[in-house]
Amino acid sequence: MRRRAGRIVVKVGSSLVTDEGKGLDLAAIAHWCEQIARIRTLPLGASAPAADAGPGTPPDEAPEIILVSSGAVAEGMKRLGWKRRPREMHELQAAAAIGQMGLVQAYESSFRRHGIMTAQILLTHDDLADRKRYLNARATLLTLLKLGVLPIVNENDTVVTDEIKVGDNDTLAALVSNLIEAELLVILTDQAGLFTADPRKQPDARLLSEVRAGDPTLEAMAGGAGSSLGKGGMITKVLAAKRAASSGASTVVCSGREPDVLVRLMQDEAVGTRFTAQTPRLAARKKWMADHLQLRGAVVLDQGAVTALLSSGRSLLPIGVTEVRGEFERGELVAILGPDGRELARGLVNYASNDARRVMRQPSSRIEAILGFTEEPELIHRDNLIVR
Repeated sequence: MRRRAGRIVVKVGSSLVTDEGKGLDLAAIAHWCEQIARIRTLPLGASAPAADAGPGTPPDEAPEIILVSSGAVAEGMKRLGWKRRPREMHELQAAAAIGQMGLVQAYESSFRRHGIMTAQILLTHDDLADRKRYLNARATLLTLLKLGVLPIVNENDTVVTDEIKVGDNDTLAALVSNLIEAELLVILTDQAGLFTADPRKQPDARLLSEVRAGDPTLEAMAGGAGSSLGKGGMITKVLAAKRAASSGASTVVCSGREPDVLVRLMQDEAVGTRFTAQTPRLAARKKWMADHLQLRGAVVLDQGAVTALLSSGRSLLPIGVTEVRGEFERGELVAILGPDGRELARGLVNYASNDARRVMRQPSSRIEAILGFTEEPELIHRDNLIVR
């Protein structure tokens, strides 16, 4: 039996949310919200949740869930009486602005019945490409999860241009999985999963229950676009699974119309197609850090910090730093040096070089008094650190 995922991104497609363009399917939305409420009450080491499991604030070790929902443009089209998805950017933005109101209200109302507080997060590609905005988005999402709030994410269609849009919510869901280092991405769609061929054209096509994320043969099987409401088809889901796997997340693509599909997945039932990631989550992140990021500076430690880092597996606190070398921004990669100047590790730093110099040799409790704010208590968190 697989270990139950601790952090999950669930993406729901337009055709499901809007009942193929007939307006928001409030009953379906309520059913997904009820399933998520049940999952959130389940400690990771416990058995599957009962149908009458109590809702509300999740226990400390319950799964953390982020919802990525399509449907704003489709709901806006319905309210405007449009039968076809517009091509002009300003019309898409108008439809999204109108539809977003109803979409968020539907989710907020359904989750409130289960005592779950929600938050709306609107992102663009620029938010995820710019390092500072990426870190701010990540910090916001992780803080919401820590507070027991369920974030509902969508692309910020009202402000995007061709240059800054993500393009489809399958890709956005994968990017969010990368952003928060999720263990599992669940893409709910109107298809049962990935077939060996298009089942709408070839009745003998076979459903694939488990495949390797990133396998190039899968893209040929996925075919073209799906419904007229959404922008993607199975191909965007295959590519999203490949992207999610780069940070160690596996992906399940399955039908959102299956009864209790999310709960059944948490019970380790084989539903839809599972795209398995080949590299564990933390190993994937550290490989990315080692292979793709350039060093921007260095910090020198005292012997006590060296011992804590290497022998005790601790994060790096500012009190153990004796010198900051070079100029770098928050989130960039720096070398971690011992008192003799030898490189011991590398890590993503939580503070820019000027701020790091001001808080070095100080306890974490003094950071806010010195800087006027606190990003994190650690200068470099253990999860963002590679020992050489």
